Amino acid sequence: MFLKRELLRRPDMLLLHCPFCGPRNEIEFAHGGPEKKRRPDSTSDIEDEMWIEYLTVSRNPIGPVAERWWHVRGCGGWFTIYRDTRTHDIIDEGPL
Repeated sequence: MFLKRELLRRPDMLLLHCPFCGPRNEIEFAHGGPEKKRRPDSTSDIEDEMWIEYLTVSRNPIGPVAERWWHVRGCGGWFTIYRDTRTHDIIDEGPL
């Protein structure tokens, strides 16, 4: 139990604010990556190269980015935060 309490107090971890559970340490969450463009409604209407790019190419922006997080060790909810990738500062917490 002592080890778990010490992990929860680490200053180098992000403190994420789950809209359902309140502030929690990042060890309770799984990073879902940057938000992506909306998935095409019909994949038969787009070229294969565009579909492959949508599925496999991830953005890796420098600076403010909207990210998806999953509260895997909590309520199970997904939410968006806006984080600066240079400083790891959370700029804003967005809608679900």
